[in-house]
Amino acid sequence: MQITLDDPDSVAAPVGPYSHVARLESGDGVLLMLSGQIAVDAGGGLVGEGSMTEQARRVFEIIEGILAAHGAAFEHVVNIRTYLTDIGLLPEYGAVRRKYFTGPPPTSTTIEVSRLFRPGALLEVEVVAAVGEPAPA
Repeated sequence: MQITLDDPDSVAAPVGPYSHVARLESGDGVLLMLSGQIAVDAGGGLVGEGSMTEQARRVFEIIEGILAAHGAAFEHVVNIRTYLTDIGLLPEYGAVRRKYFTGPPPTSTTIEVSRLFRPGALLEVEVVAAVGEPAPA
Protein backbone atom coordinates (compact mmCIF):
# COMPACT_ATOMS: atom_id res chain seq x y z
CA MET A 1 0.00 0.00 0.00
CA GLN A 2 1.26 3.47 -0.90
CA ILE A 3 0.32 6.38 1.38
CA THR A 4 0.65 10.03 0.34
CA LEU A 5 -0.18 13.05 2.47
CA ASP A 6 -1.23 16.06 0.43
CA ASP A 7 -2.38 19.69 0.55
CA PRO A 8 -3.81 20.50 -2.90
CA ASP A 9 -3.18 23.96 -4.31
CA SER A 10 -6.95 24.34 -4.72
CA VAL A 11 -7.46 24.99 -0.99
CA ALA A 12 -5.94 27.25 1.65
CA ALA A 13 -2.93 25.88 3.47
CA PRO A 14 -3.76 23.99 6.67
CA VAL A 15 -4.05 26.22 9.73
CA GLY A 16 -2.06 23.77 11.83
CA PRO A 17 0.29 20.81 11.67
CA TYR A 18 -1.84 18.48 9.55
CA SER A 19 -2.46 17.51 5.92
CA HIS A 20 -5.76 18.05 4.12
CA VAL A 21 -5.88 14.53 2.71
CA ALA A 22 -4.30 11.13 3.12
CA ARG A 23 -4.30 9.17 -0.14
CA LEU A 24 -4.03 5.40 0.27
CA GLU A 25 -3.42 3.40 -2.91
CA SER A 26 -3.77 -0.36 -2.86
CA GLY A 27 -4.25 -2.63 -5.85
CA ASP A 28 -6.69 -1.00 -8.23
CA GLY A 29 -8.25 1.38 -5.70
CA VAL A 30 -7.67 4.64 -3.90
CA LEU A 31 -9.02 5.67 -0.51
CA LEU A 32 -9.03 9.38 0.32
CA MET A 33 -9.34 10.41 3.94
CA LEU A 34 -9.96 14.16 4.26
CA SER A 35 -9.23 16.16 7.37
CA GLY A 36 -12.11 18.11 8.85
CA GLN A 37 -12.79 21.26 6.84
CA ILE A 38 -14.22 24.55 8.05
CA ALA A 39 -15.44 27.52 6.00
CA VAL A 40 -12.32 29.52 5.16
CA ASP A 41 -11.31 31.55 2.14
CA ALA A 42 -8.04 31.25 0.22
CA GLY A 43 -6.27 33.36 2.83
CA GLY A 44 -7.58 31.33 5.77
CA GLY A 45 -10.22 33.87 6.86
CA LEU A 46 -13.58 32.62 8.10
CA VAL A 47 -16.39 32.74 5.50
CA GLY A 48 -20.05 33.31 6.35
CA GLU A 49 -19.79 34.23 10.01
CA GLY A 50 -23.11 33.46 11.70
CA SER A 51 -24.59 31.72 8.63
CA MET A 52 -24.83 27.93 8.59
CA THR A 53 -25.92 28.00 4.94
CA GLU A 54 -22.92 30.06 3.81
CA GLN A 55 -20.45 28.09 5.92
CA ALA A 56 -21.83 24.74 4.75
CA ARG A 57 -21.67 25.86 1.12
CA ARG A 58 -18.03 26.93 1.53
CA VAL A 59 -17.07 23.70 3.32
CA PHE A 60 -18.49 21.60 0.49
CA GLU A 61 -16.71 23.77 -2.09
CA ILE A 62 -13.43 23.08 -0.29
CA ILE A 63 -14.15 19.36 -0.08
CA GLU A 64 -15.07 19.33 -3.76
CA GLY A 65 -11.71 20.92 -4.62
CA ILE A 66 -9.73 18.43 -2.55
CA LEU A 67 -11.59 15.48 -4.06
CA ALA A 68 -11.15 16.82 -7.61
CA ALA A 69 -7.40 17.22 -7.06
CA HIS A 70 -7.32 13.45 -6.55
CA GLY A 71 -9.64 12.43 -9.38
CA ALA A 72 -12.70 12.00 -7.16
CA ALA A 73 -16.11 13.61 -6.70
CA PHE A 74 -18.96 13.50 -4.18
CA GLU A 75 -20.23 10.30 -5.80
CA HIS A 76 -17.08 8.60 -4.45
CA VAL A 77 -17.71 9.65 -0.82
CA VAL A 78 -18.52 6.62 1.34
CA ASN A 79 -18.51 8.29 4.77
CA ILE A 80 -19.17 11.78 6.06
CA ARG A 81 -18.71 13.01 9.63
CA THR A 82 -20.11 16.39 10.63
CA TYR A 83 -19.53 18.40 13.79
CA LEU A 84 -22.11 21.17 14.43
CA THR A 85 -21.96 23.73 17.22
CA ASP A 86 -25.79 23.92 17.21
CA ILE A 87 -27.81 20.85 16.22
CA GLY A 88 -30.78 23.17 15.77
CA LEU A 89 -29.09 24.33 12.55
CA LEU A 90 -29.16 20.79 11.13
CA PRO A 91 -31.98 21.55 8.64
CA GLU A 92 -29.94 24.43 7.11
CA TYR A 93 -26.86 22.23 6.88
CA GLY A 94 -28.89 19.34 5.44
CA ALA A 95 -30.36 21.53 2.70
CA VAL A 96 -26.88 22.46 1.49
CA ARG A 97 -25.55 18.92 1.84
CA ARG A 98 -28.36 17.51 -0.33
CA LYS A 99 -27.22 19.74 -3.21
CA TYR A 100 -23.83 17.98 -3.23
CA PHE A 101 -24.91 14.40 -2.49
CA THR A 102 -27.48 13.64 -5.18
CA GLY A 103 -27.06 9.87 -5.44
CA PRO A 104 -27.20 7.20 -2.75
CA PRO A 105 -26.15 8.86 0.50
CA PRO A 106 -22.87 7.87 2.18
CA THR A 107 -22.69 6.53 5.70
CA SER A 108 -22.97 9.44 8.07
CA THR A 109 -22.42 10.66 11.61
CA THR A 110 -23.48 14.08 12.85
CA ILE A 111 -22.38 15.29 16.26
CA GLU A 112 -23.12 18.44 18.23
CA VAL A 113 -20.04 19.91 19.91
CA SER A 114 -19.70 22.86 22.27
CA ARG A 115 -17.21 24.62 20.00
CA LEU A 116 -14.66 24.12 17.25
CA PHE A 117 -10.99 25.13 17.11
CA ARG A 118 -11.79 28.32 15.16
CA PRO A 119 -14.01 30.93 16.84
CA GLY A 120 -17.09 31.56 14.70
CA ALA A 121 -16.94 28.22 12.86
CA LEU A 122 -20.36 26.58 13.02
CA LEU A 123 -19.40 23.25 11.48
CA GLU A 124 -16.51 21.01 10.52
CA VAL A 125 -16.89 18.21 7.98
CA GLU A 126 -14.61 15.30 7.14
CA VAL A 127 -15.14 12.68 4.47
CA VAL A 128 -13.73 9.40 3.22
CA ALA A 129 -13.92 8.65 -0.51
CA ALA A 130 -13.19 5.43 -2.40
CA VAL A 131 -12.18 5.49 -6.06
CA GLY A 132 -12.09 2.25 -8.05
CA GLU A 133 -8.92 2.96 -9.98
CA PRO A 134 -5.81 4.90 -9.02
CA ALA A 135 -6.02 8.45 -10.35
CA PRO A 136 -3.08 10.78 -10.87
CA ALA A 137 -2.27 12.85 -7.78
